[in-house]
Amino acid sequence: MKPKGLLYIEIAETLKKDILEGIYPVGTQIPTENELEVKFSVSKITVRKAIEILANEGYLEKKSGKGTTVLSDRLFNKLSKAASFSAMIEERGHHLSKEILAIEKIKTNSTTPEIAAAFGKEAYKLTRLYRLDYEPYIYFEHYLPVLGDESSLEQMEKLSLYKWLASYQKVVGKFQDTFAVAPAEAAIQKLLNTQSPYLLKRIRTSYSQSEEIIEISHAQYDTDKFPYLIEYEI
Repeated sequence: MKPKGLLYIEIAETLKKDILEGIYPVGTQIPTENELEVKFSVSKITVRKAIEILANEGYLEKKSGKGTTVLSDRLFNKLSKAASFSAMIEERGHHLSKEILAIEKIKTNSTTPEIAAAFGKEAYKLTRLYRLDYEPYIYFEHYLPVLGDESSLEQMEKLSLYKWLASYQKVVGKFQDTFAVAPAEAAIQKLLNTQSPYLLKRIRTSYSQSEEIIEISHAQYDTDKFPYLIEYEI
């Protein structure tokens, strides 16, 4: 059981999921504080803290005497000032597509200690290949909690990984990315159709608002084809 102090975070994640799924469309109002108190069996203070989180993230706007209105149903609002890497690629006239190579339920004792510690004895492993202008560009290995049926991951051909997580109330609160230049394994070189002896490796750890790890992804980029860009709004 989670500490009571985290109830407002759980409520915020539930409301955010409902917003993302269109239960509360943009421009409409969410239930009143009194209604949310009854629905979640919590105090008014807990409800207000949950609403404050979503207001700070840009999802809700609260006006005294007028209720709380949904402002946005975008998955990430104020999570980061960094622009999406895939969006930057497409803005520069390139085409980015993705292909699922494998979907597996794995025993985590065959992985790194970090993955085992995050997900317990089992995890889903989703392997994908991203193509830049139809040429192989990024090799991904995503490690995810076991949620729903394994076949639900087949949606990743079209659905965002983070929307899949959100559908199970695993809403991203923050990312942590680490980068390194790593020697290229022969199998990855073949998949990426590159002779480069080194690739850019990015490890992303995604956390929910309650600090639970909900994703660990290992990505290897052939930056000879396109550099990794980070662009910030000021």
